[in-house]
Amino acid sequence: MDEGLTSLTGVGATTAEKLESAGLGTIMAIAVSSPAEIADTAGMSESAARKLIKQARETLKLGFELAKDFAHKRDAILKIGTGCTNFDGILNGGFESGAITEVYGPFGSGKTQLAHLLVVRALLEDKNNMAIFIDSENTFRADRIEDFSVANGVDPKEALERIYVSRAYNSDHQMLLIDEVEKLLQENGNKYRILVLDSLTSHFRAEFIGRGTLATRQQKLNRHMHQLLKIADLYNLVVLVTNQVGSPWN
Repeated sequence: MDEGLTSLTGVGATTAEKLESAGLGTIMAIAVSSPAEIADTAGMSESAARKLIKQARETLKLGFELAKDFAHKRDAILKIGTGCTNFDGILNGGFESGAITEVYGPFGSGKTQLAHLLVVRALLEDKNNMAIFIDSENTFRADRIEDFSVANGVDPKEALERIYVSRAYNSDHQMLLIDEVEKLLQENGNKYRILVLDSLTSHFRAEFIGRGTLATRQQKLNRHMHQLLKIADLYNLVVLVTNQVGSPWN
């Protein structure tokens, strides 16, 4: 059981507050963070950050384990189906938790519609389930949530009260919102079933133009993806991201 950050040696109330404000409010979050991230957030040296991370990992007993025990973690994976038997069959039951699933295609191919449907299907599983939708292209539509809710036997008004939505206005804001997601999950991680990011790279493509910015863009995007994957794994969450692709000849 997580005893709180102040149970770690060297973490007082002030340091704990700094870490929590950055979305690092649990021992597990500390254990899977980098020394540079901890040092920058808490205002400590990287050497001290490494010791803190080591302590967190020892507290949680993170290390090697037998393959048979590691395999049991697969038993905790949950899936969200679309309700279409043939489609779900292709996915072996639906979209998996603990991983990032990318849905890509050309404009108007139904990526956003699928995202709306999966949010509603997540709410359908349990009356306490909640969902998070980050909208980077002004794609979220409450009326589509209502339509899918009616079609799936969910009360439309109740559905809208169980979905947190935020509009991302640039890549930095988008990454900041993921920090806010971590805070929500630390408070009630067991209630959230799905995080949708529609779309993942639109701001990155718009802000980093030309080959000269490619390395910077990829570094930033890789860091973003790493954080999303960490969230998916730590909270057994379905993380769905969309991406628009087009023909190079268009």
